[in-house]
Amino acid sequence: MVEIIQQLINGLSLGSIYALIALGYTMVYGVLKLINFAHGDVYMVGAFAGFFAATSFGWGFFPTLLFAMAVAAVLGLLIERVAYRPLRNASRIAALITAIGVSLFLENLGILILHPDPRAFPDLIGLRTFEIGPLLINNRQLVIIGTSVLLMLLLHYIVTRTKMGKAMRAVAEDGETSRLMGINIDRTIAFTFALGSALAAAAGVLVGIYYTRIDPLMGFMPGLKAFVAAVLGGIGLIPGAMLGGLVMGIAEVFVVAFISSSWKDGVAFAILILILLLKPSGLLGRAAREKA
Repeated sequence: MVEIIQQLINGLSLGSIYALIALGYTMVYGVLKLINFAHGDVYMVGAFAGFFAATSFGWGFFPTLLFAMAVAAVLGLLIERVAYRPLRNASRIAALITAIGVSLFLENLGILILHPDPRAFPDLIGLRTFEIGPLLINNRQLVIIGTSVLLMLLLHYIVTRTKMGKAMRAVAEDGETSRLMGINIDRTIAFTFALGSALAAAAGVLVGIYYTRIDPLMGFMPGLKAFVAAVLGGIGLIPGAMLGGLVMGIAEVFVVAFISSSWKDGVAFAILILILLLKPSGLLGRAAREKA
């Protein structure tokens, strides 16, 4: 029982990171019906932005986190403006191929500029371990969970309480009607990309702190797993992305701890197959007929 609770804590730490990345997928899909497969590489860029902020300027955790989020937000705006906006009225397959192309471009540009060798992420938070009875929890796990929860609450406030958040929900519901009601569609979509990219960058910094290493290809597998998390919770639903990320993290940690580490990546795709077979709309989604 103690071992299960211990692994649950570890799973919540990892799941919080997946949830932050998954939120970007689900927000973009909600307003644009596009799977932004370049999102995992934005997460990678955020991690490196944090790395250079910490090593070049000697900044602490919070300034580094904010800087990485700002850089990724600008990158998200650039990707939306250059790669996706010209294809707004194109077929979905064209937009999907473009998303894959942007992902490959960012990965190879990262290898070219940053070199493929892994780098040691600066120790922004000195490791301290606390004993709570038979359980062990360290301060990095607390920071990851606490930061993730804070960002999710901030996102919830933005979406539900601000004018731009209401515009996001309106565009997600019906883009054409929103345009007729005076909502600036382009600005709303750009803001969604920027916000999702900033959350992915936060996840990149948290991963750097937790695993202490980053590399230009680090976004591929976490990006796929976060996409599975978004589908698991219900693609297009913000609470679903949060739930899916946590479930994905817990499932991965439990598989590693109690079955085999060789199944660590395979569990994500096993979950994807199961959810598509049993409940394609996701855990929190509702089946809906798509408009012709």
